Parts: sequence; C-alpha cells; structure tokens
Amino acid sequence: MEKDLLELQTLIDVHFEQRKKEEQELIGLKERIESRRAERAEQQRVRAEKERDRQTRIAEERQRKEDEEAKKRADDEAKKKKVLSNMGAHFGGFLAKAEQRRGKKQTAREIKKKTLAERRKPLAIENLREDGLRSRAKDMWEWIYQLESEKFDLTEKMKRQKYEVIHGKGKVGGRWK
Repeated sequence: MEKDLLELQTLIDVHFEQRKKEEQELIGLKERIESRRAERAEQQRVRAEKERDRQTRIAEERQRKEDEEAKKRADDEAKKKKVLSNMGAHFGGFLAKAEQRRGKKQTAREIKKKTLAERRKPLAIENLREDGLRSRAKDMWEWIYQLESEKFDLTEKMKRQKYEVIHGKGKVGGRWK
C-alpha cells in the first residue's frame, strides 16, 4: 500500500510538473501571439501611412500638372488672342493694300479669309466647368454637322448642275433656263 501511495504521489507530482510546463508554454504562446499582433498592427499602421503619403504625392503631382496645363492653356489663349487681334488689325490693312494694288478685285483666298474673319466667334471657354465645356463642345459639333450637311448639299447641287450643263438638259429653245 505504501508502494502504491508512493507511486501515486510520484504520478501526482509528475502530473503537476507537466501541467506547470504546459501553463508556461501557454503563457509563452500567448505572449508571442500578443507580440505578433502588436507587430502586425505596427506594420499595418506603417503601410497605411506610406499609402497616405503616396496618395498625397500623387494628388500633389496631379494638381501641379493641372496647374501647369492651365497656365499653358492660358498662355496659348493669350497668344492666340494676340495673334488674332494682330491678324484682325493687320488683316484690314492688308485688304486695303490688296484692293489698292488690284483695284476692287479680290482673290478667292482673300474672300475666304475675310469671310472666315467675319464668321469666327470667340470661344469664351476660360470660365467654364466640365459640364459647360461639354455643352459648348456639343454646340460646336452640331454647328460643324450643320455646315458639313450644307456643304454636302451644295456639292451635290453643283454636281447636278454641272451634269445638266454638260448634257444640255438646261437648254430650252436654245436658251438657258
């Protein structure tokens, strides 16, 4: 009985030592898990900070490019306005000189330039936002579409008249209609 008691006591001691080791391992595991969690949180914070910095840099770069483009467009517009105003100022003088040289005759090119100078409207798009620009572009497209339609109709009319002249369909009793 004493032997059994001793053996039982040894088993109990071994069991408690084993349990103590397992608890220490569990505590160590929990500490490693917590340290890993903290490490991950730190990594995610650093990643998020880097991403914010990257997004900020991208936004700043985009803004800088937009500012440069706006400045370039403004410069181009100013140059165009200057050239157009110079052209308008010099164009009248040019026409007057041309009329003096040739009398009242104008070449087709001069007539075209004069007509285009009269028809040309300023764009006035400096203060428009995206929707305003879209609307302006749509209006211009419709205007171009109308002009192209008129051009096509006139071309077809000219072809028909040319055909009638060549084939004599326009003659009535030896005279033209």
